[in-house]
Amino acid sequence: MTTQNKISRSPAAVRTLLALAVSLACAGAAMAGPNAPLPKDLPPYAADKPLPVADIAQKTLANGMTVWVVPREGLPRVDYVLAMRGAGYAVDAPNAPAFASMLAGLLSEGTAKRDSKAIAETAQGFGGSVGAGASSDGISVFGNALASQAQGMLGLLAEVARQPSFPDNEVKLAQANALQALKAAEAQPGFKAERALSKAVYGDHPYARTQPTEGAIMAVTPQQFRDAHAQRFRPDHALLVIAGRIDPAQAFKLAEAAFGDWKGTGTAAAETPKAAAQATPSHVLVERPGSVQSAVRLGRPAIAATNPDYVPLQLANTVLGGGFSSRLMQNLREDKGYTYGARSQVSALREGGRIAASADVRNEVTGAALKEFIGEYERLGNEPVPAQELEDTKRYVAGGYLITNQLQGAVATTLANNWLVGLPADFLGQYVPKIRAVDAAQVQAMAKKYYAPKDQSIVVVGDSKAVSDQLKAYGEFRQDP
Repeated sequence: MTTQNKISRSPAAVRTLLALAVSLACAGAAMAGPNAPLPKDLPPYAADKPLPVADIAQKTLANGMTVWVVPREGLPRVDYVLAMRGAGYAVDAPNAPAFASMLAGLLSEGTAKRDSKAIAETAQGFGGSVGAGASSDGISVFGNALASQAQGMLGLLAEVARQPSFPDNEVKLAQANALQALKAAEAQPGFKAERALSKAVYGDHPYARTQPTEGAIMAVTPQQFRDAHAQRFRPDHALLVIAGRIDPAQAFKLAEAAFGDWKGTGTAAAETPKAAAQATPSHVLVERPGSVQSAVRLGRPAIAATNPDYVPLQLANTVLGGGFSSRLMQNLREDKGYTYGARSQVSALREGGRIAASADVRNEVTGAALKEFIGEYERLGNEPVPAQELEDTKRYVAGGYLITNQLQGAVATTLANNWLVGLPADFLGQYVPKIRAVDAAQVQAMAKKYYAPKDQSIVVVGDSKAVSDQLKAYGEFRQDP
């Protein structure tokens, strides 16, 4: 028997050769560049497959809590997300920004029944985990377990959400960790750029309160967390999403058992006010002596997630800077070599939002990079996106969304996040068809409406001695220490 025959009959060897072939093909394509022609006679792309979303069973408990159930076949697992509207950064006091992040992190560090170790061990015994996180519009508590342990895990999640104790030792540890994280973040130009841009876009609006301060971290007490929990965690402000191998009737029964007797005990926080749709552009240079790079940011107020412009604006953003093949990335990285990455994003929240773009560039090309940003903004508004580029972008957005939401945990999270910003349950399955329906004229209209260079605030974090002269062409920059 020849060596060739031995290799051909070895599954491991075949897999190795296939992997090598794929790697070489990918490497060749990468070396050829993004505009290299594809091989001839490739079959056409298949049509997008619809997101396999089962009917979402919905129920409101007597205490006002909303429950959505998404039955899914597959792994014997159940995922839970409990979303609390009006519990996030937007209700933090002006002198306590990002308080919600510490509040969320401490939920699973001790309850009236268990300490942090017992909580973690109990979750592991159910074959899963439990935790929480904060956003501008809310706090989400999440958990997952084997389907056979669905009742136990939901009971544990309810305990964490309803009965956190905020032990003194855990609060002190959270403070120490938060201070260390803040110290590390303050050394990063991107952190400073985000703080300045949020201020420029949102002003004094609560949506600007996403970064902690040393004073705010040092001031927290266990009683503050208990008071905030009573105010922010209320059944009439809650959505429980249950996804996985579970019957809706059983899921509703478990939800009733875990949360049916829950009653709000504090006065609910005030509703978040509407964020301004426009702001007077500001130009800010944040001093970072000795820096060899500039952190460049552009941004302006935009829209809430429920605005009719939400979907077409998402597509326009993806064309501009939402992926590796986007215009900003291809221009500033691939063509000019100014940066490792240039990006843009749309942040659409419940009561407003913003658009932003970013790149970290060498000092000597700071002004030139701004010129390219502005040029790409203008091009998107002045010229219709070519048909092939638009189609490729739609496929990228749709494909990424479909892949992301294949996992039931991601489905539960997407539904909860959508609800927090005001989107209905059926938006989960509507997003891809809506993206596919956007045309070039709508993309161009979004660019004219939201990406006009004259409306953008500009933030640069860097060494003023190295970059000040380059910025003069773009207006007067206020210098921050």
